[in-house]
Amino acid sequence: MDVKQAIIKRRAHRSLEPVEITKELIYDLAECAQLTASCFNNQPWRYVFVYNPKVLKEMHEALSPGNEWANDASMIIAVFSKKEDDCVIRDREYYLFDTGMATGSLILRATELGLVAHPIAGYSPKKTREILGIPDDHNVITLVIVGKHSEKISPILSDKQAEAENKRPERIPLDKFVYINMYEEV
Repeated sequence: MDVKQAIIKRRAHRSLEPVEITKELIYDLAECAQLTASCFNNQPWRYVFVYNPKVLKEMHEALSPGNEWANDASMIIAVFSKKEDDCVIRDREYYLFDTGMATGSLILRATELGLVAHPIAGYSPKKTREILGIPDDHNVITLVIVGKHSEKISPILSDKQAEAENKRPERIPLDKFVYINMYEEV
């Protein structure tokens, strides 16, 4: 699979079935994040890879309503960083961008390996920090829910979530976000 195929194949599926998580898999995913470019090579990204069943169950308490489907995850990856760990050049802070690029690399590698790696916004950063021992001065940016896609639609999904399982959600047309040489109000 080439990079474009991985980008096309990547989906935020919610119907999951178990997959074996190994330390080799974790280090494979982490290495893809590690190799990502960052401002002055600061590499501000930090990850906690949670696959211990007891800790996974604790992490379910950090999920927002509507994300109960994530209880079927084989692994949850907490993605975090802090502003001071990366470039701050005048009014520009790079840590979110650099951590996002690294996490994107990790997600594409998971896709290539046949996994679902679904980043979510529906969680409590405070509870996540408490459960995982992440210091308060770190920003928990996202949780990435990892499992294997199940062809069987999970009964816990809402109608809208179930519909999105089989049909890729509509994408914004290119002419709505691509500008050539100059920004123009459309």
